[in-house]
Amino acid sequence: MPDSRALSHKVAIVGASETEQLGKIPDLNVLELHADSALRAVADAGLKMSDIDGFATAGSSPAQLTEYLGIAPRWVDGTSLGGGSFLAHVGHATAAIAAGYADTVLITHGESGRSRVGVGGGGGGGGSTIGGQFEAPYGVQGAPSTFSVPVARHMKDYGTTEEQIASVSVATRQWAEKNPRAMMRDPITVDDVLASRMVCWPFHLLNCCLVTDGGGALVLVSEERANDFPKKPVWVLGRGESTQHQMVSQMRDFSFWDHGALSGNEAFHMADIDRSAIDHAMFYDAFSHTPMYALEALGFVGRGESGPYMAEMHTAPGGDFPMNTNGGGLSYTHTGMYGMFAIQESVAQLRGESGDRQVDGVETSIVHAPGGMFSLAATLILGNQ
Repeated sequence: MPDSRALSHKVAIVGASETEQLGKIPDLNVLELHADSALRAVADAGLKMSDIDGFATAGSSPAQLTEYLGIAPRWVDGTSLGGGSFLAHVGHATAAIAAGYADTVLITHGESGRSRVGVGGGGGGGGSTIGGQFEAPYGVQGAPSTFSVPVARHMKDYGTTEEQIASVSVATRQWAEKNPRAMMRDPITVDDVLASRMVCWPFHLLNCCLVTDGGGALVLVSEERANDFPKKPVWVLGRGESTQHQMVSQMRDFSFWDHGALSGNEAFHMADIDRSAIDHAMFYDAFSHTPMYALEALGFVGRGESGPYMAEMHTAPGGDFPMNTNGGGLSYTHTGMYGMFAIQESVAQLRGESGDRQVDGVETSIVHAPGGMFSLAATLILGNQ
């Protein structure tokens, strides 16, 4: 049986960019946000759009976007599993390039999450869906109420406190203070988080991610070509993905993200490194507890230990485990599918392009994200050596 370790270091990210603006962008629709980030990423790699022969995206139609961008790729991936889809795309593109299905892959993201320009109708099926039949009647609907279900169990099982959960928001905001592109930059304290209005217990407003407009894109090529571009390549060392359920009520263990652990183990196996080799982390933070679950699932702390760990500010500036250094979905930006921005920050850190928030000596970075309500788990390990 083939071993995924054979694909480690075989593909690199050579182009990366976000949209020119982030936050509120009422003059660009969804297609234009994709195109803005795509053109910038292709230019960052020193390429032309005509060089692209592989394409991946989520949340929008690949056919509509290739038409809009004027490209005709020979490999396409429209996998759409929520906010972590773009991490999965990097893994899929790695396999596709290694197999010769494409030479130059473009991955794009664009969402008008705040302004809702060019956003299609819902059409989700309403009460006829499984969730509509078996969860919605009990009042579990929308991200705050669905994501609050697991963390309530974590609090019961491990004694995790609201103050510990609030510490995640505080540490992340400290990074955002260093990022001029962050939407929220004013300093906050644990007391500020707990004093912000209640949204759905135990989530206060400052425990919840932003709602913004924006996008990002990546360009990937093979190892043989990776050093022929203007900027230092960022290597794909490991990848993993798994999906287990759609309804949060079907999460097998509310207090532990078991398929998140599976995804992480796959990535570490492919990268052939252990946890101690990780210098930097980007853990999707739709809510304050999401990166706590990632810390435990990926084995950086034990089960139930993430609360005290976050309260000790290990992940804040000056801590020994720098995490969410752009300010995260809680303070930087969150268009609805945040995973692309997590990858962008890892790439920036590995290139040494993060300005005042740059972490010294970063050689390896891990990116981890859910999709839906802990439904998808996707993991990337990236490196610059």
